[in-house]
Amino acid sequence: MNTLLYNLLMLGTLLSTAMASLYCTHNNCITFSVGSGTGCQWMCNYCSEQLQTPNYYFTDGVCHYESGGCVGNPISEHQYTCCSA
Repeated sequence: MNTLLYNLLMLGTLLSTAMASLYCTHNNCITFSVGSGTGCQWMCNYCSEQLQTPNYYFTDGVCHYESGGCVGNPISEHQYTCCSA
């Protein structure tokens, strides 16, 4: 019972902080939105996994790489598009 409760709590936490809704997939691009608290590191990982490549870009430049990782300031519920390069 404790394991089930823990798993449900973890699932709720993940959904509230990193919920991405995939809206569109075409021309090696994906468009999605993120929930409150989701940062660029998660978004970069998501794009890399969904596009199956480490070579991609955000069409609006919301996230970019700097020393130490992927950075930027995404807005909750805003739609973002990333495309394979």
